[in-house]
Amino acid sequence: MATSLKKTKSVWFCSNCGNEYSKWMGRCPACGECNTMVEKEVVTGGKKAPMQVPGESRRPMPLKEVSTTQEDRISLGSAEVDRLLGGGIVKGSLVLMGGEPGIGKSTLSLQLPLHRPELKTLYVTGEESVKQVKMRADRLGGDASNCLIYSETDMSAILEQAQEVAPDLVIVDSVQTMYCQHVDSTAGSVSQIKDVAAQLLRFAKSSGIPVILIGHITKEGTIAGPKILEHIVDVVLQFEGENRGAYRVLRSIENRFGSTAVLAVFEMTGAGLREVANPSEMLIPMHEEGLSGTAISAMLDGNRPFLFEVQALVSSAVYGTAQRSATGFDVRRLNMLLAVLERRAGFKLGQKDVFLNMAGGLRITDPACDLAVICAVLSSNFDYPIPADVCFAGEVGLSGEIRPVSQASRRAVEAARVGFKRIFVSSYTHFDQKPQGIEVVKVADIPALVRALFK
Repeated sequence: MATSLKKTKSVWFCSNCGNEYSKWMGRCPACGECNTMVEKEVVTGGKKAPMQVPGESRRPMPLKEVSTTQEDRISLGSAEVDRLLGGGIVKGSLVLMGGEPGIGKSTLSLQLPLHRPELKTLYVTGEESVKQVKMRADRLGGDASNCLIYSETDMSAILEQAQEVAPDLVIVDSVQTMYCQHVDSTAGSVSQIKDVAAQLLRFAKSSGIPVILIGHITKEGTIAGPKILEHIVDVVLQFEGENRGAYRVLRSIENRFGSTAVLAVFEMTGAGLREVANPSEMLIPMHEEGLSGTAISAMLDGNRPFLFEVQALVSSAVYGTAQRSATGFDVRRLNMLLAVLERRAGFKLGQKDVFLNMAGGLRITDPACDLAVICAVLSSNFDYPIPADVCFAGEVGLSGEIRPVSQASRRAVEAARVGFKRIFVSSYTHFDQKPQGIEVVKVADIPALVRALFK
């Protein structure tokens, strides 16, 4: 009787980044997190079988014979997602969708086949049971007649079922739960994630069936697992936004078939994610006029302009040290702007608490928001409301000057379309064509801004 060569051994892997180690360490050398090591038993000594992927073999061909026709795309039934992908998902492509737990990755991935019943979809779940997916599908609504649910984590069984079913689309939720039997490591480790992604990529390219991978992100906001995973796939989409907020932003981080300067905005409702075709109308003030501490910023994220509300609250410090708090905005940049206000404009805010909030739960990184932050802080400090038909677009420098921002014309046009009458920009801003329906007010520095706005 032949004896089995398989043995078991204990390994330690980081629950944050997935890197594997032979012994326990207090701090992970890869991601720097402490107390994240988890011990697992893995099987070793098994014969590593060659990767079996369905599809025909390919041979080298002359470059001049390669067809340059446009990629064959499939519509996913969502106008925002199709636009984000460049007009639909390309056949044979591998798409990675990442985001924090509970932000809406599984909801959106299940909505796609429910709202596109013409596509035969194989939905592979490694985190939930079939009944749990069914309950979520009933809540989301739609037509589930052509959506096949498969609860499995073994890649060999998944590829076998995918070859037998021959679907139009495969969705895997999530890549961290899948494993390959011939890899001596636990599911979610670096080696497993790399091998799972490589097998799905070969399957997609050889069969022409697009695959959507769901992935978790780490505390630092990057895709969990090896960084090389983002280079294996064709498209990387990432969800952003606060779990407690209503709005979600789906951003294109990498796209080999389209532009990365694109984003889609969704609103989380009881029936799933709803597309927000016009984010400006959702993020502008939803309260009565005449309130101080609010300012509207004309932001440009990627190539999409929209307006949103910046909220600030300035009050006397209760304790000895003044507090600085920012939600959706870099608190270090807030401290810089407050220092500029005090040093260059003479506003003493060192003994006052300053709280800043970006409406809608969005995280803003556009420097054009600086001007709106300054105005919101001054408005709260003076208790002087800013007119509701005024918006701002400008970057503030360390010397107190207001610097121009990119594509100011598009920002002004969007502001005029929503209904704003005035927009404050840098005096160095040049417009190829003067925006219609809105007055452009140019200011050179913060003192000039105060004189023009708080007169």
